[in-house]
Order: sequence, then C-alpha cells, then structure tokens
Amino acid sequence: MLRRLYSAALWLAQPLLRARLARRGAREPGYLEAVEERFGRYASGLAPGRGYVWVHAVSLGETRVAAILVAQLRQALPGMRLLLTHGTATGRAEGVRLLQAGDVQVWQPWDTHGAVGRFLAQFRPCIGILLETEVWPVMAAACARQRVPLVLANARLSEPSLRRARRLAWLSRPAYRALAAVWAQTAEDAQRLRQLGAPVQGVFGNLKFDAEPDAAQLARGRAWRAALRRPVVVFASSREGEELPLLQILQSSRAAGQAQRAQSAMNPVADEVQWLIVPRHPQRFGEVAALLAAQGFAVSRRSAWTDAPPPGAQPATVWLGDSLGEMALYYGLSDVALLGGSFAPLGGQNLIEAAACGCPVVMGPHTFNFTQAAELALDAGAALRVKDLAAAVPAALQLALDAPRQDAAAVRARQFADAHRGAVHKTVRAVLGVLDAAER
Repeated sequence: MLRRLYSAALWLAQPLLRARLARRGAREPGYLEAVEERFGRYASGLAPGRGYVWVHAVSLGETRVAAILVAQLRQALPGMRLLLTHGTATGRAEGVRLLQAGDVQVWQPWDTHGAVGRFLAQFRPCIGILLETEVWPVMAAACARQRVPLVLANARLSEPSLRRARRLAWLSRPAYRALAAVWAQTAEDAQRLRQLGAPVQGVFGNLKFDAEPDAAQLARGRAWRAALRRPVVVFASSREGEELPLLQILQSSRAAGQAQRAQSAMNPVADEVQWLIVPRHPQRFGEVAALLAAQGFAVSRRSAWTDAPPPGAQPATVWLGDSLGEMALYYGLSDVALLGGSFAPLGGQNLIEAAACGCPVVMGPHTFNFTQAAELALDAGAALRVKDLAAAVPAALQLALDAPRQDAAAVRARQFADAHRGAVHKTVRAVLGVLDAAER
C-alpha cells in the first residue's frame, strides 16, 4: 500500500519532472532527447525484445564503471545483447561508446507502476545490474514479481545515505530486500547495506580499479607536460562552490609572491605552476570560464587548443579543461591533482583514475563517497589529505615543485592502483552464477 502511494505521488509529479527536464535541456540539449522513454513509451522503430542483459548506469561516473564490466561480460557471454539505461545526459552520451549491433540504449524509467511495467514488458531482460547506489522501490518490486533477478554491483552506501534511507525505511527496506544479490565495494559498505536488509553476497572491491587509462591520451598528456617550462596542478572534477575559493587563494598567493620572490623556494606561490581546472559537470564549462574572467584571470580553453596547450602562457592564465572523456590526458599533463568534491561536503570524486595515471592527489576532508579508496591511497602514499583549500594549494605547490618527491609519489600512485585490481572478475563470475540460478 505504501509503495502504491509512493508510485502515485511520482505519477502526479510527472509535470514537474517534464518541467525540470525542459529547464535542464535548455543548458544540456541531451535531456530533451527521447523524453517519452522516461515514462516507458518507446519509438515505434524500437521493437520489443527479450533476454537483454540490462545495465543501469545513472551518470557519467557509473557509465565509465559500466564500460569495465560490459567488456568482461561480453567475453563471458558471447552474443550478449546489452540494454543500457541512464538518468543523466552525460551518462547517456558516454554510454553510446559501449553499444554494439543489437544493443539498446534508453532512459531509466520514472519509478511509477506504469512506466516500470511498460519498460519490463518492452525489453524483458534476463537480469538487471544496477551500479553503485541506484535502487528504486517500484522497479525492485516489479522485477521480483516478474522473476527478473535484479542485482546491485560495485555497491556503496555512505553513512549520510544510510541515515537518509533509515528515515524512509518503509520504502528503502523493501526495495533492498527485493534485490537478488548485492556485491559491495568494502566491508563497511556491506555492513551498512545489510542494515537495510540488502542480501549482500560478497565484498569484491571497487570496479574502478580495473579501469585502464586511455593509453593514447595518457601518452599525449605526458608529452605535453615534458615540453612545458612549469609544473601543472589540476583541480580535477571541481564542483560548484569550489572554484571561487581556489581563485581567491591564487590571487592572494600571487600578490604575496610579488613581495616574496627572494624567498619563493621556501614559500612557493601560485605563479610557479600552471593551473588547470576541469569542472565535474560539462554544463558548467561556460560558467567557470566566466568566473575565471570575472576574477581577473585569462582563460585558455582545451576546446580551443590544436596540437598542444598554448606556449608561453602568462602566470595569470588558467587552463580550462572543457572537454569530455579526456581525464587521462589531463592527469598525464599534470604533476599533482586537487580532488574535486572533497573541499565542500560533497563526498569527493573518484581518485582512482588519477592514481592509475600516476598523478598524486591532494584531497580535502570530505571523501565519504570513496572512504576506503581515500584511506588506502593515504596509506600507500598516493594521496595527501589537508583540512581545506587554503592548505591544499601550498601542499600541491610544494609537491609539484619538488621533482624527486613528485616522481616518488607518482610511482606510489601507480602501485596503489595496480594493487587493488580484480573486482571485475569477481563480479562477472557472480553475475554468471545469478543467471545460472535463474535458468534452473
């Protein structure tokens, strides 16, 4: 009964969802693509099918995780047809790269009985694989009724998320209990998930460790870095509210540096490195460019580069990484990374990719979305934690300007990333086990 009330509330909220999609679509046209799919209504050319391996990757980060898993699943299941769903425009754009002949890509259905019922009737998947955190009450219940095994892979649940789920226990507990299996990233995630009734069947580690950086991008970035006169510090996957404090710190450091040039070896200042900002969300590229200009910085945008970054950039020039799918290039270009999302209470972004590229990380206090990875990186000497951005800037400067120390940290970062591979093989074996059990 309560779930029906929840579904009815979402059904009534459909006009609000359409309005929200229209607003987002004004900034990101991808949100205006195939809007009716979100309500379980599909184009006439999309014939009903069955037997799909359904992978749900809500956003960009999950879609990159999906790429690791899908590649291994194709090897284990020759002829596999992929049904790939998303919730965000960036996830959908990235997911196109994963498709092969016979695959289908659509939006995740809005979690109402009607939309979910039409989705399952249209595609009749043989299994559903949700990535990381995406569990929806109506979908979980419908899959259980129709004997579609629904699993949660690379599962994580932070303490804040657990507290929120407990406040809505009448929805969250039945949803988690309806899952066929859950494979957690860490023992702590497993413990929290079990508190919600999730059937945790293994702790496999983080699939992100199994990602291989794009070798061509990494080589290109390193070649560009070798040709530069100054080290590069990247603010990777920066979030709204983080760039302005950084720019204010850089302005203060630059002003102080003009009076301290004679002591710069002991008091490094912003001018001694090239700063690169890569916003987490592409819809903010223009906003961050405008912010840089408003704060008195010249802006050099990646989208305007040809074969290399512009030579001879002035100290007041900040590079803006306004491209998608090039993080390996940016990490190869950089000597040190500041971890976006960790300097505001946002939980941090993925530091594993930086480590795999040999780029040491300086992170803030807020890494609850990647707690274990952050702690393991600290223990391995692949990362450094500071209390805030004011402490992060001098820490990054000191590391970037100390070549022997930076080289040693880069080696430790790569070793850290290599040491924790293997989750993808465990996950694929577990998926095969669920499929075998479903066929009996």
